[in-house]
Amino acid sequence: MPGPARSLRAVTTTPSPSPSPPSARTTVRRNPHRAVYDRAAALAVLREGLVAHVGLATEAGPVVIPMLYALDGDRVLLHGSVASRLLRGAAEADVCVAVTLVDGLVLARSAYHHSMDYRSVVLFGRAVRVDDLDERRAALDRFVEHVVPGRTRDARPPSEVELRRTMVLALPVDECSLKVRTGGPVDEDVDLDLPVWAGVVPLATVAGAPVPADDLVPGVPVPDYARAWARPAAAP
Repeated sequence: MPGPARSLRAVTTTPSPSPSPPSARTTVRRNPHRAVYDRAAALAVLREGLVAHVGLATEAGPVVIPMLYALDGDRVLLHGSVASRLLRGAAEADVCVAVTLVDGLVLARSAYHHSMDYRSVVLFGRAVRVDDLDERRAALDRFVEHVVPGRTRDARPPSEVELRRTMVLALPVDECSLKVRTGGPVDEDVDLDLPVWAGVVPLATVAGAPVPADDLVPGVPVPDYARAWARPAAAP
């Protein structure tokens, strides 16, 4: 249960005010001071992320699935097999897409006030199927480039058979909000003198050394984009 009323000792929010939310369902109601309704800031998070959790209503009930996504200009792309009943259900339907980046573990003096520093985008909209094969081919290139920039220069492009086996959905980044927490723990005044370490453990996605495939042709070097892989810079 929540403790007694406390005085806030740290600012755990984005520092600048934001425009109004684009819709009622994107309005952040819990800790609204952490809301960011700036589209450019949301796009920056989407550029950095790799996995989206996609929620939709099905005949069997609500479903949330983790999916690789790609940012293509001002729209999010999703893809999967044309045989996927779930993906077919998402086509031309309202969906919710969430992408979260965890930037730090916030260790407070009390268990109750532990938290995380994070940036989280929630996007609503209607997913539209990409039927044109040339546009679908370009979309699949975007998936590869979103994950490993530069890779499409080397990888074999998809064949027409592979294109026809793949469904691509596009969702405009229009109705969305970003929620951000930054900074250290916010403890009760009565806990400040406890002999317990408090602070933030920063987290980051760091790549290890590339591991070659067991059946790699001898003499093929590790490309620079694999050796120096990194995600885009954090949102400003």
